[in-house]
Amino acid sequence: MPVREALDVLLAAARAVDGVEDVDTLAANGRVLACDQVSGLNVPSADNTQMDGYAVRAADCASGSATLRIAQRIPAGTVGQPLVPGTAARIFTGALIPEGADAVVMQEQCEASGDQVTIRHAPRSGEWIRRAGEDIVAGSVILPAGTRLRSQELGLASSVGLARLPVRRRVRVAVFFTGDELAMPGESLAPGAIYNSNRFTLRGLLDNLGCEISDYGIVPDSLRATRDTLRAAAAEHDLIITSGGVSVGEEDHIKPAVEAEGRLNMWQIAVKPGKPLAFGEVNREGSGAAFFLGLPGNPVSSFITFLLFVRPFVLRLQGVTGGVAPKAIPLRADFDWTKPDRRNEFLRARINDAGGLDLFPNQGSGVLTSTVWADGLIDNPPGQAIAKGDIVRFIPFAALQY
Repeated sequence: MPVREALDVLLAAARAVDGVEDVDTLAANGRVLACDQVSGLNVPSADNTQMDGYAVRAADCASGSATLRIAQRIPAGTVGQPLVPGTAARIFTGALIPEGADAVVMQEQCEASGDQVTIRHAPRSGEWIRRAGEDIVAGSVILPAGTRLRSQELGLASSVGLARLPVRRRVRVAVFFTGDELAMPGESLAPGAIYNSNRFTLRGLLDNLGCEISDYGIVPDSLRATRDTLRAAAAEHDLIITSGGVSVGEEDHIKPAVEAEGRLNMWQIAVKPGKPLAFGEVNREGSGAAFFLGLPGNPVSSFITFLLFVRPFVLRLQGVTGGVAPKAIPLRADFDWTKPDRRNEFLRARINDAGGLDLFPNQGSGVLTSTVWADGLIDNPPGQAIAKGDIVRFIPFAALQY
């Protein structure tokens, strides 16, 4: 199945989790809003100054060199008196514009001496004034339901006094890893054994998405053990993610186990690296089912298929309603790629000092160093050769790992 079609299948199947929590705005980073947030006030709440300077009547300064009496001083957080014609008010950034004033002249255009100021500028009405409600109008939706909250959204919510926010509960994800050859760091390696890097990579990626994670560890290469773990994981989780065992070898038990405990809706994607990717559901005892995503065992394949498929799917489960598919930017290739694959390739590349892309020399699916060296992935269509100077689609890791 082509990459785009596979992602469409996943997103069409995803259902946002139920359950809403009311959380402190300070603790809402990364959560997803459950309902629209409406401002109860205008921002700014009243006309105020953008600059330190003098609040004046523009008509009093039309000559471009007017001397006015400084009648008052208005710091931010205080309310001044109505401005008498022929006078000026010393005013500071953020302070409310006094009644009668219709412009602010920045202090760099003024010369003060005692209680007099000479305005060496002819301001227009409204100059350097922020109008009430020019940013936010009371009663307007400032953050719609389905928004994933970042630092800027939290700042916006707090700017209208929202101390708590209704968010969807965290997605509950179970993970386990198959392979009798797997060992954990700190253990000695037997002949033929490898350390389980995928456990650390996938858990880190799920942590970045704010999921509640249950780690079932390394499961033996047997159909019974795989089925038992799937049943246990389905009982309490929204999504089960596995790594390894999704190919067609005699020791690959994920596919028959999922088919025995539920159903498999999709298997094998036209993507390199990462062809053996499985999607389905595992039945719960009684009723309902948990979603299932089986990732390849090769570490680069596992990492890339998570970014391309699992991340958008999890965002939909969290209730994100906007675009969740990876977004690419056009950049120049500073290399030649003369032997493209018939599958959609995702090549590890780094932005060089000239603003072009350099390619990691070894694009193998087991070369985990390429994911650390690279800044992102080149989305290369099936059968597409790349010549130095071509413009390619580049997906930065920075946009995929939070």
